[in-house]
Amino acid sequence: MRMRRLDGWSVSRLAIAAVLLTVYPSNRLRAQSFEQRLLAIPDTASVRQMSRDLTAVPHMAGTPAQAATRDYVLQRLRSWGIEAWSKEYTVYLPQPDTIAAWVISSPGAAPIRLSLAEPGTGPQVPPFNGYTGNGDVNADVVYVNYGLIEDYQTLDSLGLSVRGKIAIARYGRSFRGIKAREAEKRGAVGLIVYSDPQDDGYFRGDVYPRGPMRPAGGIQRGSMMNFIGDPTTPGWASVEGARRVREDSLDLPRIPILPMSYGNARLLLEPLTGPSVPQSWQGALAFRYHIGPGPVRARLRVKTERGARAYHKIWNTVGVIRGERWPDEWVVAGGHRDAWSPGARDNVSGTVAVLEAARAFATLAREGARPARTVMFATWDAEEWGLVGSTEWVEELEDSLRAHVVAYINEDGTFSGADFSGAGSPSLKPLFRSVARVVPDPTGPGSVYDVWLRGHGGDTTALTLGNLGGGSDFAGFYHHLGIPSGGIGFDGPDGIYHSMYDSYDWMIRFGDPAYKAHRAGAQLVAVILGRLANNELLPLDYVAFGTEMNGLVAQLDSGVTKKQWGSTVSTQGLKDALDRFTAVARAFGAARDSALARSGGLDSARVRRVNRALMQVERRLTRPEGLVSRPWFRSLQFASDVDNGYSTMAFPTVNEAIRYADAATASRELTDLATRVDQARAVLVEAAAALR
Repeated sequence: MRMRRLDGWSVSRLAIAAVLLTVYPSNRLRAQSFEQRLLAIPDTASVRQMSRDLTAVPHMAGTPAQAATRDYVLQRLRSWGIEAWSKEYTVYLPQPDTIAAWVISSPGAAPIRLSLAEPGTGPQVPPFNGYTGNGDVNADVVYVNYGLIEDYQTLDSLGLSVRGKIAIARYGRSFRGIKAREAEKRGAVGLIVYSDPQDDGYFRGDVYPRGPMRPAGGIQRGSMMNFIGDPTTPGWASVEGARRVREDSLDLPRIPILPMSYGNARLLLEPLTGPSVPQSWQGALAFRYHIGPGPVRARLRVKTERGARAYHKIWNTVGVIRGERWPDEWVVAGGHRDAWSPGARDNVSGTVAVLEAARAFATLAREGARPARTVMFATWDAEEWGLVGSTEWVEELEDSLRAHVVAYINEDGTFSGADFSGAGSPSLKPLFRSVARVVPDPTGPGSVYDVWLRGHGGDTTALTLGNLGGGSDFAGFYHHLGIPSGGIGFDGPDGIYHSMYDSYDWMIRFGDPAYKAHRAGAQLVAVILGRLANNELLPLDYVAFGTEMNGLVAQLDSGVTKKQWGSTVSTQGLKDALDRFTAVARAFGAARDSALARSGGLDSARVRRVNRALMQVERRLTRPEGLVSRPWFRSLQFASDVDNGYSTMAFPTVNEAIRYADAATASRELTDLATRVDQARAVLVEAAAALR
């Protein structure tokens, strides 16, 4: 049997300890002691120092500053006694050569060059959008609201078009790459995307440095690629010698795109004539918005690297504490390390939470208390460009990860306030709620759960956790491989997303001045990992999973009703399959509780059989050919909305067929879903049988 290496670590070596042990009685007191010690280790001084160090300078992927963060993380991990290494990939990251914009206030007027830098900050990442097209264009400007599909439908109803024009859209309501796609599709020759003060500026609160919101000069950078991973290696890893797609055939924007502050956008929006906007399009700048075109024009000049210059090295880091009982079962935590800025919130806060959890585990390991399963702590590179680092790692190690990973916990830009939130596979949500009960809240009094509940007036039904759509490094694990995934965080008001103002200074003024949310986040991550690593039987709740998925079928029913397909398309088969699944999940839960209560516990071989079956449940809800719209997305549970990019779509194969009015495909996909739910149920039956 051919063994794949995990960045220098042979998979075969992981299994050695497991074959040496045949019986290992359950020891809940030991697990409780381990958890209590984990909770005690994270502290505010440690997370504050790491945050300050990692935000010293902007560290965009593909730059020397980002290489320095790699070295810092490895040094920290190794200083704690953790085996750690980096994994290098060479990927397509075309960085900017020229970025410029001018305003031409009226026909014949001299162009006025705009200053695009963010005032009051030090060294800056240029104000550009990753994967923009190149060009030098001069055209009338048309305001398109958020640049959504429905916004262009409104323009069509008014007899207006962006063909041959420069579209100006505000950030929000969708992933920015969707804005680029729709503008180019409709013939725009360029695109400006700005942050309106209604969304994250003075309309929402005081602006930085007086408050946490975006000042007039603040810019939101970000990728415009509607794709995941290195676009030159779609579906396979960017390893040395990898086959590459030709640069001129990449599915990337062809038009020049620029991010802009609302201070500069005002110079384009205020002079616009044409129809007054629909009221829902009105932003918070101090004038009535008009759609245009004219009399104002804009000139955009964008040139980014092409050819060999556009390829840059990126580095993931991985630290490992090997499991004592089941080393071939892996629990993985990760967060991206790159940023468009100093990145105190996005994502130094997530990186620090993962590192502080690693320090807690390392401290216990040095004291002789190792986790039962192997725990990995990863920091990903080039997430901001399109989840590139994590995707390349998942694609390279797909077989090993599918075989060994129990769950993946992702932390991304989530420790900048007092409000607890989380999202994940429904199978992990009960675990997250349970862990919230044992971690002290950063504002208190009481636990995170206590404060969360008080914030919802004592209504336990309001304590909802989200589902995973798009936008972060869980995608490779969850959407591509079907591995249960999720994450938690503490948020507050902010308007510094992807700007130079996302800094240590902003964090100590407004985000988390005492670093108590960072500490609580690290405690939550550590305890979640601890329970996943140490529980004899994996804490995956498939009663909760089946119940939630069954409830989401109502969305499909609504769509079928709107299309008036009641006589040809039925969701009943899927509902029946989910009912069967949930009934077996309840039976398994009862058998598990009974087995764990028996004196003497479970022998190791039986535990392994049960857990191997549990690990297959959500993998059975993937299919190799993936979604029709996006083959890389293999999971049929959830996906990001193909027309939004951020929002979550349940049962995407069926929902997309409904959206595009394809009754035959909807019916076929419902049948396929029901079959796969039954296949997932079959491994739960195996798990229950192994307990008897």
